[in-house]
Amino acid sequence: MTKTVMLQGTGSDVGKTILVAGLCRLAANRGLTVRPFKPQNMSNNAAVADDGGEIGRAQWLQAMAARVASSVHMNPVLLKPQSETGSQIILQGRVWGQAAGRDYQRLKPQLLEAVLDSFEEVKRGADLVIVEGAGSPAEINLRAGDIANMGFATRAGVPVVLVGDIDRGGVIASLVGTHAVLSEPDRQMICGYIINKFRGDVSLFSDGITAVGAHTGWPCFGVVPWLTSAARLPAEDSVALERLVRSAAGAVKIAVPVLSRIANFDDFDPLATEPSVELVFVRPGEPLPADAALIILPGSKSTIGDLEDFRRHGWDRDLSQHRRSGGRVIGICGGYQMLGRVVDDPLGLEGAARSVEGLGLLDIETTMAPEKTVRNSQAQSLEYGVALSGYEIHLGVTRGADCLRPAIRIDGRADGAVSADGRVMGTYLHGLFANDAYRAALLKQFGVEQAGENYRDGVDAALDGVAAELEAVLDKTWLDGLMG
Repeated sequence: MTKTVMLQGTGSDVGKTILVAGLCRLAANRGLTVRPFKPQNMSNNAAVADDGGEIGRAQWLQAMAARVASSVHMNPVLLKPQSETGSQIILQGRVWGQAAGRDYQRLKPQLLEAVLDSFEEVKRGADLVIVEGAGSPAEINLRAGDIANMGFATRAGVPVVLVGDIDRGGVIASLVGTHAVLSEPDRQMICGYIINKFRGDVSLFSDGITAVGAHTGWPCFGVVPWLTSAARLPAEDSVALERLVRSAAGAVKIAVPVLSRIANFDDFDPLATEPSVELVFVRPGEPLPADAALIILPGSKSTIGDLEDFRRHGWDRDLSQHRRSGGRVIGICGGYQMLGRVVDDPLGLEGAARSVEGLGLLDIETTMAPEKTVRNSQAQSLEYGVALSGYEIHLGVTRGADCLRPAIRIDGRADGAVSADGRVMGTYLHGLFANDAYRAALLKQFGVEQAGENYRDGVDAALDGVAAELEAVLDKTWLDGLMG
């Protein structure tokens, strides 16, 4: 029989994703067949699962932690925000529709059966399934039709461990308050709690544990410190955008404008690990740095809207000056589309039907089309002659004179475009910089001779590190009962 447990949080960004990943790796290291599951995720940081289709990159990372193939069933509902009020709905890896927030609340009951079907698929053949909630079960205004937290847990019969973030303050009130507002059936699903992100002497919180127990009756399954190994893991989801900062000063400055609907921003994590690189995330209101050697335009869930914002922030002028000064430019996916002369959306796939002038650094035009490309890909860099692996998630067909100078070949077909002088390049391939040989060759052009250590091995080692840190601090009796 498959054992299950669900980690829910007292709020968003309490660290559930990393805890689930660490527990998956800990269970895998103990010889169990373990799988992650998240009923509903909201993020533009998507991955292509091994069985095809889109899932949150957090669940892709958790599958890596579990040492199992990723599946669309591990994240059956993925919401990809396209505006302040609406999202694209991905159901079991495929586009299902679009909805504004209020409309989605009415749609959720229709999605629950698919979520439960996916959960049964994930459970099949597994010793343990570790489920991650979304947001907080204390959001009782969203309880009706809920599929992300207690609505799922009660239907699926999965016991819940509540996670509280002590770093943000008020963790006792958060735990006790959650207990107070939950209905009795929901309250009964919670078997204990974990305190996360603790700094300092754990014994100083012993009275806090006593207080929480007195008010809730819940046992504490452990006080988890700031996990040192977690810093080497990819960014989790859209909340992490608020914490994107520049890496330490290095010989090469690389700038990334933070677009309103930036997608797949973990593309840049491998660059941040390079000691020679100073990676700068540029916020609205800040200029693109004049001393950057390379500016990378990231992916976007709303290319036209982000292109208009790019101009509104004055970044188009900064980018043109960078180009005139001999700087290099790379565009990934939506960023690649922005670099062209025109982005045309005749069907209104991103909103109202319209055509928008691009940044004009590549002689290409993009037309949005309803067919969405979603696939893992093997490729070859034509510039450096090195093998690549990555993935594609995009709408749109791009054509033009600069496409006759493709940047890479994906599965044997030409992809992307390069300017006549070779200083501007665009591609649809995500995961480009995670390829060690490519990263080393790129940085060598800026005078860096030592680069390109194995990025994926570093992530794998970090997962082992998180697992070891959790095993040292979580309650042994609870862990052994869960994992044997």
